[in-house]
Amino acid sequence: MNATETLGGHEHIFLGASHHRNQRRTMIVVGITALTMVAEIVAGYAYGSMALLADGFHMSTHAGALLVAALAYGYASRHARDPAFTFGTGKVGDLAAFASAIILGVVAILIAVDAAWRLARPVPIDFDPAIVVAVIGLAVNLVSALLLHEGTPGHAHGHHHDHPHAGHDHHDHGHDHGHARDHNLRAAYLHVLADAVTSVLAIGALLAGRFLDWVWLDPAIGILGAVMIASWSVRLMRDSGRVLVDAVPDADLARTMRERIERAGARVTDLHLWRVGPGHNAAVISLVATAPQTPEAYKATLAGLQGLSHVTVEVRRLAAG
Repeated sequence: MNATETLGGHEHIFLGASHHRNQRRTMIVVGITALTMVAEIVAGYAYGSMALLADGFHMSTHAGALLVAALAYGYASRHARDPAFTFGTGKVGDLAAFASAIILGVVAILIAVDAAWRLARPVPIDFDPAIVVAVIGLAVNLVSALLLHEGTPGHAHGHHHDHPHAGHDHHDHGHDHGHARDHNLRAAYLHVLADAVTSVLAIGALLAGRFLDWVWLDPAIGILGAVMIASWSVRLMRDSGRVLVDAVPDADLARTMRERIERAGARVTDLHLWRVGPGHNAAVISLVATAPQTPEAYKATLAGLQGLSHVTVEVRRLAAG
């Protein structure tokens, strides 16, 4: 017997639980970050501070990345029901996160080169106004981080409801999963958090230069900031890239699915599990059995698994031998 579920029409909307709220918060942070970015870059050039410039350019990359994140939320919402997207637009945020990771890496290189040049050829620094601007930048970074903090993984207090459709899917429609990771929001949160850390380093370097005459520490901190940016870039690229290439998002979930089906008397011959959006995974399962049940019966054994939102089952009868 060959049977692949085809019953009933349905939508493939796999957006995160707080998609629209996260979009609004991200847009607010974009505006705040952009204003502070301009102030820090102008002040860095005016007062000759490489640490302040590094913080400003660091913030500029985050302003751009945050804007991309906000636009990605909007695009995903507008095209959520577009049939051109086979599994919806839930992965648009991961694409935006990957793009911002590339931008971060490029800017990290530029900052490191500029800081190394300043180490070799020191320039005078007007410490007092540079410190004031850096402190303002830190305050803005902390406010932005607080705005984005509530919606990040580990701080959501959601619940899971399964909605089995007749003979087809288990959809979770917009419910929040505490473990679900919205890489788009996570990228925005980590960007402003990294900005805050870089601001602290800049302030420390400026204070050391002001009171200890360690002028060399300012460009050295610029290099350290570049290293931090590069590390965020690599991590973000790795995590979002795994989603884009359909890596298995949860090995434990895949193992549990296999175990449940095999306890029902079938043997899993092929199991594909991938992420289609924050908190949403899809699966295609092929199985064989000597006395096969319907695909709906096997899907019922998977009911209640958190994050499993779309299931397709193919059943074959095992020839008696």
